[in-house]
Amino acid sequence: LLGMFSELKFPVPWGHVAAKAWGPSDGHPVLCLHGWLDNANTFDKLIPLLPRDCYYVAMDFSGHGLSSHRPAGSPYHFLDYVSDVRRVAAALQWRRFTLMGHSMGGSVAAMFCFLYPEMVDKLILLENLGFLLAPEDTEAWLKAKRMVIDRLLSLEAKQQAPKAWSREAALQRLLEANRHLTAEGGAILLQRGATETPAGLVYNRDMRVRTQNRESFTVEQCVKLLQKIQDRVLIIIAQEGLLVPHKLDSRNHFVKALQEAFESTLKEHIQLVEVPGSHFVHLNEPEVVSGIISNFLTAHNARARL
Repeated sequence: LLGMFSELKFPVPWGHVAAKAWGPSDGHPVLCLHGWLDNANTFDKLIPLLPRDCYYVAMDFSGHGLSSHRPAGSPYHFLDYVSDVRRVAAALQWRRFTLMGHSMGGSVAAMFCFLYPEMVDKLILLENLGFLLAPEDTEAWLKAKRMVIDRLLSLEAKQQAPKAWSREAALQRLLEANRHLTAEGGAILLQRGATETPAGLVYNRDMRVRTQNRESFTVEQCVKLLQKIQDRVLIIIAQEGLLVPHKLDSRNHFVKALQEAFESTLKEHIQLVEVPGSHFVHLNEPEVVSGIISNFLTAHNARARL
């Protein structure tokens, strides 16, 4: 049964990357990537609704969930998350597989796809367009890079012990930071995202994750990159999510520009589907997206076997 899962651990030089797996290990491999500050449990409600002949592995990125934190002094570069994916694929001995990513996990999945196109047979992006776009203003770009360094040094100087919370307070804090999460969804993420201590619940995530150093592209680069993997991409956007063009503030005009570029240049090659729901639609109301994803997986699997 896909409701049943097993825990996995992959050794890395600084500890381990944790993951959970559903389905037959000889099934079609699907690697699932969670969003920023989330963990593998984000897929708990969705995966049991997907095709049963696939082997789904949902990993925790370094510094998230049950995975080890990166070594002292190390920042969290975006490409390090891509390296996590490469390490897990190597440990599983997967030569070709499907990638499914939510939010930041979608950006990691897309970047992996561009760097290792021969390893990815299809790409599913949930509430993500595959890219972090470059600020058009050079000063804004410099300011962002400087902030990454300053925040890291500030965190190191404080060296605070993680704060303990009651279960109710930990959940409340999570829901306040994620207005798209339901209480049920928040509780599911918290199961893997916090550890019980005598003083209370302590969040597992590494505070340095907040200093993440991103890779960014222009709209033109995005279109060129996506043309490399055409015919194999499904993008699902929620109508009450973070990427609806008419609801975005002026700082996010690039999302609109990117969607317009997709529709004009890549319309035949990319399935772009809008569904009702919020940024966490796959966790809150998985049945809204499970049929679309299942059809994409099975249709492409059938074609790949021909």
